[in-house]
Amino acid sequence: MAEAARPAGIAAPLRQATSKIELPLSEPAWARIVLTAIALLFLAAFLVLPLVVVFVEAFSEGARVYARAITEPEALAAIRLTVLTAAICVPLNTAFGLAAAWSIAKFDFRGKNLLLTLIDLPFSVSPVVAGLVFVLLFGLQGVFGGWLAAAGIKIIFAIPGIALATLFVTLPFVARELIPLMQAQGSTEEEAAIVLGASGWQTFRRVTLPNIKWGLLYGVLLCNGRAIGEFGAVAVVSGHIIGLTNTIPLHIEVLYNDYAFAASFAVASLLTLMALVTLGIKTVLEWRLVDTAAGGIH
Repeated sequence: MAEAARPAGIAAPLRQATSKIELPLSEPAWARIVLTAIALLFLAAFLVLPLVVVFVEAFSEGARVYARAITEPEALAAIRLTVLTAAICVPLNTAFGLAAAWSIAKFDFRGKNLLLTLIDLPFSVSPVVAGLVFVLLFGLQGVFGGWLAAAGIKIIFAIPGIALATLFVTLPFVARELIPLMQAQGSTEEEAAIVLGASGWQTFRRVTLPNIKWGLLYGVLLCNGRAIGEFGAVAVVSGHIIGLTNTIPLHIEVLYNDYAFAASFAVASLLTLMALVTLGIKTVLEWRLVDTAAGGIH
């Protein structure tokens, strides 16, 4: 009403004055250069340089020593145990993450906030403390230790304990990636599919899963990366039994403490390569997620 009542002779100068106002759209060139240089120096000092050092030290005594370090029985046992642990934890956390994200994003129920808090618990608890809790629960002197020993079940200082500790620290990754994605998408498409006669499984397989596939893969990738590289919780529950309960990170520590520096860096280079591959796939999935959010991929 005020705009309509304003005389044309006054409105025109106001529009001209407004159009002349120029807002700064970017920082000065020198500021961009300085900030970029600081970021590059930081990445070079704390990311690129350590990676270079790992591979330089790994091959410092020649390719023969490198090959021997990664093919010795203890190293192969550590690799097998690491792969086995990831193979156990990633599918379980994927199934849990899907179920938790579905229930939290699609339904309102009593205890929803408590469930969210429990999902975030591994982020706030030190992995070492988490491992200690499992020892206090399932160790020989723990709460359930006597009953487990009588039943002939060994959890601590065995593969089940390593799997439990890794399962705990990797619990939030899939769920926390899917919850905001599914909340943003809403439930309109699922409701339409059900109205048209689709079953629950058909709705999930043909509607929900295609919409969340890139977010799901991203969460699985993060979960797998953490499972492979976990040290603190696993170090507490494993017992450091060489050839039996040492994962790759623990085997690296053993080699380094024994002053086998070239061998420790050789095994560490395998873990570094896994991390670089994970980072590359993560970057591709991030591009996919951005495209999906923009409507480019469905």
